[in-house]
Amino acid sequence: MGNAANIVWHASKVTKQERQQRNRHKSAVLWFTGLSGSGKSTLSAALEKELFQLGVHTYRLDGDNIRHGLNQNLGFSPEDRAENIRRIGEVAKLMVDAGLMTLTAFISPYQKDREQVRNILEENEFIEVYVKCSLEACEKRDPKGLYKKARAGEIKAFTGIDAPYEEPSDPELTIDTENQSLEESIKTITAYLKEKGYLTESLLV
Repeated sequence: MGNAANIVWHASKVTKQERQQRNRHKSAVLWFTGLSGSGKSTLSAALEKELFQLGVHTYRLDGDNIRHGLNQNLGFSPEDRAENIRRIGEVAKLMVDAGLMTLTAFISPYQKDREQVRNILEENEFIEVYVKCSLEACEKRDPKGLYKKARAGEIKAFTGIDAPYEEPSDPELTIDTENQSLEESIKTITAYLKEKGYLTESLLV
């Protein structure tokens, strides 16, 4: 409950299951994690479009976008990173309750922070997608010029350079963006969602 006192949870008259039934698909969090430049934002944006075209009710939370508003007061210390992920986890949980297939693209470098999000969701509502890409390839891509700045000492505590990234130990999906095309990656994820029953047959006809 944190520092809050004298508060009571008010349940909705509409259940998550009723929302899912109307939407004709389950709701869950697809949690994209990986190094900067690995392809998380590109992949999640393309998947969001694909799911939308299939009729899936979805929304994407992206690391930079969230830091423009909700988490603009947080930096990149281990403590601030943990709080960043905690807040996103709580927002994602609300979106799952609303019946949305929620996509999140965050470096989220620490295993314990990702597990904390998994633990606040119900079973099978957290799908960890490890966007695998070597540091060398990410640094070569460097779409925002961040690695160059980190190497020059202009950015401190940059993940992969002078701050750690803990690879997922047992992710639901691993997408190797060095060896899989964007189209192949999208097919892999949508196939998983169909196989596991997140997308119902009635939605796909």
